[in-house]
Amino acid sequence: MNTELQGIGMTSQRTRDRLVQRLREAGIRDERVLSVMASTPRHIFVDEALASRAYEDTALPIGFGQTISQPYVVARMTEALLEDGVPQKVLEVGTGSGYQTAILAQLVPEVYTVERIAGLQDQARERLRKLGLRNIRYKHADGTWGWKEHAPYNGILVAAAPEEVPRELLEQLADGGRLVIPSGPPGQQRLRLITREGDTFKERFLGWVSFVPLRAGETE
Repeated sequence: MNTELQGIGMTSQRTRDRLVQRLREAGIRDERVLSVMASTPRHIFVDEALASRAYEDTALPIGFGQTISQPYVVARMTEALLEDGVPQKVLEVGTGSGYQTAILAQLVPEVYTVERIAGLQDQARERLRKLGLRNIRYKHADGTWGWKEHAPYNGILVAAAPEEVPRELLEQLADGGRLVIPSGPPGQQRLRLITREGDTFKERFLGWVSFVPLRAGETE
């Protein structure tokens, strides 16, 4: 790993290890998730001016009115997605900075990621290329519609909060597949794990969260 990716001082491996210890103490148990988060340089996914804060357990701004999710939330959502085994094919709605994409791509065989803001996705693609991650396919589109051409998905992870769970995403979930999604109005967002069993969808509450809204449409 080169110096940029390895980090120094507040972006060093020692700092990443301290973050992972805090995640363990907060209840994250999946060692696969913790291992990947220990080795992934979160500081390259934020502006250089914020790099020294990259391993705090907090969300940070990434421009375009968006944020990089709190590490605990990334870990919790990923852990829930992997709970019943590694899904072969995962759809991520909201590429954002690319950090959650990077975590997923090191844990599952195929990642399909959709982002409505072209500028954000271009930045994310370049960061993920630097990490040598080649099992990711990108689409600039309205994430509320998913990516029907490659459905069904064994897992879907949504990194922004709609008011209600989009029907299109439920329909693109494979039988036995798992959807991890925040939903609800600001200040009242619930993180949900929805599992498909035929035409039935079973839901589990994972906790209260705070995400940027899932918006429709596309933008450059």
